[in-house]
Order: sequence, then structure tokens, then C-alpha cells
Amino acid sequence: MIRFRVAMAAASVLFLAACGGGQAGPSGAPAGTSSGPTSVKVSVIPIVDVAPIYLGVQQGFFEEEGLKPELVPAQGGAAIVPAVVSGQVEFGFSNLTSLVIARSKGLPLKVVAPGAGSTGVRGKDFGGVVVKAGSPLKSAADLVGKRVAVNTLGNINDTTVRASIRAAGGDQKNVNFVELAFPDMLAALEAGNVDAVQVVEPFLATALKNGDRVIASNYVDAAPELTVAGYFTSEQTATAKPDLVKRFTAAMRKSLKYATDNPDAARKVLLTYTKIDSALTGSLTLPTFPAEINTKSLETLIQLALQDGLIQAAPNVNELLP
Repeated sequence: MIRFRVAMAAASVLFLAACGGGQAGPSGAPAGTSSGPTSVKVSVIPIVDVAPIYLGVQQGFFEEEGLKPELVPAQGGAAIVPAVVSGQVEFGFSNLTSLVIARSKGLPLKVVAPGAGSTGVRGKDFGGVVVKAGSPLKSAADLVGKRVAVNTLGNINDTTVRASIRAAGGDQKNVNFVELAFPDMLAALEAGNVDAVQVVEPFLATALKNGDRVIASNYVDAAPELTVAGYFTSEQTATAKPDLVKRFTAAMRKSLKYATDNPDAARKVLLTYTKIDSALTGSLTLPTFPAEINTKSLETLIQLALQDGLIQAAPNVNELLP
């Protein structure tokens, strides 16, 4: 999600190269080729939100669909978007605000599966605004005039933090947002370089272990049952390789359901792609892994993006969603 505008400008001049894919099989049946499963690259962020895709690989859901995914780590959605548009990867994971911004700039993106959603419970969500134990800040209204770290400027986390500030009666325009990668935030908070940080799991569990406090649940404050993120591809891939997209979507839906039905497995798989302390996995707050994107919450994210000046015009939701 870093330096979105620069990345988008570069991505907009690139076109996807053709990607090989297997032939379609019966719905729900393996769909490989005579030369084996189809290799696909999927760019993901090493956070709890993507646990389902790692579980899906472990459980063989992608193999069942004739796919062999290569999971490529990235820092955020704004970096992943140009990778998908340029054809470096076939699919990507991103928060929906990044995709709204990209679509508003005319980039040809298509969501193919939901990714993660808010629990909808204040104080018990998988992300939130955290301060040190001894901080005088008690609520989102107290963030006015303070330095607040987010992983990307002008994206889902600062717009939803602003929503929390508005809900608490504060002036959302008078906040100094600082861009930091999630892994660097808690050290910056401890050092006093920022007054608060917006973190997600597994960093939230680490913060709470350190004695830090949650003063706002920004995703909950933004919209009920907010769909935070999803998996997407380019329109060119969606048009040229519909069977590939269909099989990827089928594998993701199996993966999301498995993660929902097996939360302990979702916590455990984090140990394979993050540096979380194994002792903390049991205390993690998992996001929801919805079967469908909450369209109403997506419309709320679009309105927040408009209100905070991230976009000049709302994109067509129907063009972005499957």
C-alpha cells in the first residue's frame, strides 16, 4: 500500500502478458492439464488476513482445482496493484480502498473473492488504534493534533481512523499521519516517535502483550460488518482466462470456509509466514473470512475515500466486483 500514486502512474502504462492456464473441468472437479497443475503467482501481505490462502495450499484446495500457487510476499495493496496490472502476478490481495482508488484512476481491476472482514465488535476486532499503557490518550477524539502511524498514507487505515475520530466528536482533519510498515510500528510507539499506531494482527496481540492499549476500533467505527480486503486480478486476465479465474475463486472460497470452520488452524498457519511469537497465537483476534463481499460496506469505503480526498469520483461498484 506504499506510495500509491507513483505506483499507479507507473502501472497504468503497462499491460498484462498472456498467462497459460489449464482447460476447464466440471464444476468442483480437478482441472489440471496434461503437463500438470497450472502455476499462478499470488501477491499477499504477511498478516493474519491471508491465513486462508496459506491453509488452502496446505489442505490441497488449489491442487483440487488444478492450480499450483506461488505466494509472493509484499508490504501492501498499493504495491500489489501494479504487480497485478503489469502481469508480474496473476492475482493479488489488497484492502478494498486501494482497489477503489485504482479503479477510480481507470486501472482495469476485478475483485474475484473476499479476503477478510471486521468482527464488528469494538475492542475485539483484528485491528485497532493502539497507544502506550501510560499514554494520556483515552479515545479517538484525543488523536487530534497527534502523530498516528498507518502502514500507508491516503488509504483504508487513515480514512477509517478519521471515521473513528469523527464518531468520537473530534476534528478528523487535524491529525498528523505517519507512514510506517506494520513491523516497525510498535518500536516507534515505544520510542515515542509516534503517539499512536493503527495495527492489525499479529501485531495487535504483540502490542497487548506489551501492555499497550486499544483506544479505537477503526474498522468497526467505519461500517457494520466491514469487508476490509479481497483478492483481485486484472480485467485482461478475467477476460482472457476466465477458467483460471473461476478455479482460483473456487479454491479461495474453500479456503475461506475452512479458515472460518477451523480458527485454530488459521492461528497456527501464521507461524509459517510471520514472525509472531508462537505463545501469542492463542490470543489473536481473527478477522472474519466472509463468503461474499459486503457491498454496502464497500460503498461506505468509497464515500470515506471521497470525503477525505483520496478519489475525485466514485468508481462503478459493479465494474469492480465479480
